[in-house]
Amino acid sequence: QVQVMESGGGLVQAGGSLTLSCTVSGGRFSAYSMGWFRQRPGMEREGISCFSSSGNRTEYSDSVKGRFTISRDNALNTLYLQMNSLKPDDTAMYYCKPVQTYWRGGVSYCRLLPASAHDWGQGTQVTVSS
Repeated sequence: QVQVMESGGGLVQAGGSLTLSCTVSGGRFSAYSMGWFRQRPGMEREGISCFSSSGNRTEYSDSVKGRFTISRDNALNTLYLQMNSLKPDDTAMYYCKPVQTYWRGGVSYCRLLPASAHDWGQGTQVTVSS
């Protein structure tokens, strides 16, 4: 299994932007579809975005679509999440993790569901003030 380390969180005003990073070690990063998850206060952890292992396929939850952009740099073993137009409702602990992959027509796609074989990282806190 891989190890992940999230960074880049902080305190930002509503309407602001942040970029989160996730550095992965212990495995072949390019082979994994990767995703971002978050856990808002009092709520279950939810998948918000993922990037497939090949084919550059991405998925977003409705809550972040159009505001957040996921990307990856396989040479640096790093996953990113550019977050724009932040809202107080985005306040959460953010995590990255490998996600479930499926194949169709020889192309990989990702699901907003964690791959169970890997542990969660420590996460990075994002707080959006109103």
